[in-house]
Amino acid sequence: MLLNQQRPDLARAQAREILDSVPGEVNAQLVLAICQRLRGDITGARSGLQEILARAADFASAWHELGVCEARRGDHPAAIAALERAVSLQPALAESWLALAEYYTAREQHERAAHARTQHLRYAIAGGDPVGAGGGLASAFALFEQGRIAQAEAACRGYVYQHPTDVNAIRLLAEIGAKVGALGDVENLLARCLALAPDFHFARLQYAGVLNRREKSEAALIEIEKLESIPRPIPAVQVLKAAVLAKLGRYSEAIAVYDSMLAEQPRQPVLLVSRGHAQKTVGEQAAAIESYRAAIACEPHNGEAWWSLANLKTYRFDVDELAQMRAQLAREDLDEEPRVQLLFALAKGEEDAGDYAASFVHYEQGNARKALAEGYSADETTRDTDRLIDTCTAELFAAQGMGGCEDPAPIFIVGLPRAGSTLLEQILASHSQVDGTKELPDILALVRRLSGQRKREDVSRYPAVLARLSAEERAALGAEYLARTQVQRGSAPYFIDKMPNNFAHVALIKLILPNAKIIDARRHPMACCFSGFKQLFAVGQSFTYGLDNIGRYYRDYLRLMDHWHAVLPGAVLTVQYEEVVADLEPQVRRILDFCGLPFEPACLEFHKTRRSVRTASSEQVRQPINRDGLAAWEPFSPYLGDLRSALGDALERFA
Repeated sequence: MLLNQQRPDLARAQAREILDSVPGEVNAQLVLAICQRLRGDITGARSGLQEILARAADFASAWHELGVCEARRGDHPAAIAALERAVSLQPALAESWLALAEYYTAREQHERAAHARTQHLRYAIAGGDPVGAGGGLASAFALFEQGRIAQAEAACRGYVYQHPTDVNAIRLLAEIGAKVGALGDVENLLARCLALAPDFHFARLQYAGVLNRREKSEAALIEIEKLESIPRPIPAVQVLKAAVLAKLGRYSEAIAVYDSMLAEQPRQPVLLVSRGHAQKTVGEQAAAIESYRAAIACEPHNGEAWWSLANLKTYRFDVDELAQMRAQLAREDLDEEPRVQLLFALAKGEEDAGDYAASFVHYEQGNARKALAEGYSADETTRDTDRLIDTCTAELFAAQGMGGCEDPAPIFIVGLPRAGSTLLEQILASHSQVDGTKELPDILALVRRLSGQRKREDVSRYPAVLARLSAEERAALGAEYLARTQVQRGSAPYFIDKMPNNFAHVALIKLILPNAKIIDARRHPMACCFSGFKQLFAVGQSFTYGLDNIGRYYRDYLRLMDHWHAVLPGAVLTVQYEEVVADLEPQVRRILDFCGLPFEPACLEFHKTRRSVRTASSEQVRQPINRDGLAAWEPFSPYLGDLRSALGDALERFA
């Protein structure tokens, strides 16, 4: 009670009196250890706890306190081990589950973090007792655990309606929202939770994370600053801060945060890999390689570090490194995600070594495993393409007439990934009047909102809704897009949005931003599709995992681009990658003319432009143009029959 009242001196005196009467009483010794920790004597507290656990190895609360002390020492693996021991002995230790959620989040172990959050919620709802009979909220939680999400949501909403200030009920509803991908609801619910319980720091951490995922990164930083001001450090806060800074393009600051964390925890693979990503983005390739190698030295099965080296495209694995990867893949206890990453990395290493048969086997295995996890449907893509073609007709554009936001600032580069879009972006970003950004998600965010889908299974109103937008609504959407993207650009009059998937939304772009320029980066179908097949994407692009899938996707892409050219003549400039490589200057002049920009020689020396590049081609576009990649698919030609069949007559257009 005295500890809860923040009166540790009195608590310590009481504990000592008890120990005078009952020497070795472990509960009193635990109180003394907590008091030592509160006074800043972590070494003494840890020593006392180890003495307790030597005599009472099943004392769950002592394991929890040891976990807290290990965390204060900066030894997060030891903290996790102690907390896991605590909940294995006494599952109802809600605070241990909450601490585990924090440390799992910091290490980007998201499935474990979600499980720990759920367990904390379980025991917070039950007041420390397992959820059993009674209580509307307990019933809602039970439905949630059973995977009966719709029933759980209905039960929980009913409970929240009757108990609008119950923080645990609001948290449960937020977890349900996260499960179905309703991030807007999650954001609102966590904001409500914090209004009721401002000191619920982990909820604030979740709130900052959701804000960042919803492209509200500056607002996320404000929440992070609040968390930085509290006395007890939460390990995941600095990890999230670095990720938010990187998302905002503030890579030097992000690297400084990683350096600071690694100074205290030098053997943290997650931090090393994340720092490597930031270093790669700003062109510090040697430093990135050092970070990735350091992560592998700490954790030889770290698939992300291995794949990150391969994904530099210019890095070459030596014989020993190839052997290390094969040894890790032989492990039966290797988790699925690092296994897939290692398969792609090994395949790249074998390709570079000229062992194309082994390379293709490993690319194929990696794709098969990834496709199983993604659950992509080529038939659904074809239906979506049909719907766009049937809806976005010449009559629709004629009926809509003039309207939208007339600002000519955006230059969209669309197409398929690995089609040369990063090269075109680098060329344009070398112009004095153009800011390079990244693959901006803002058009896709507008599409999601226009679709009206709160849940994945809801019927989409998009693209039919485009015919019902008024001129004022279109202007407002265009202005909103410009406002949302402002944080990603500088002061130049034009900027680039390089999200390739925007090729499906040319109609929306021209309706809300009629003066925007759209460039279609196109590449030979065999080269483009096989390059996509070899790429392990961080997120999205699920159509690339399988030769049949990507071949069919390419055909749907061609079909849709042909449609845009027919109904919006002159709106899109097609730029063939092979022609840019073969004869750079005429193509550069053609692109600049289309954008209404004067020629500048710097665009021909694009590889000298210093800027952040986040895509897989980041190192390639920092070198002079070359033809090395044009025929990279040809040594694999004997294995690509499925791709040829899927592409069908699309190949005839590039004969």
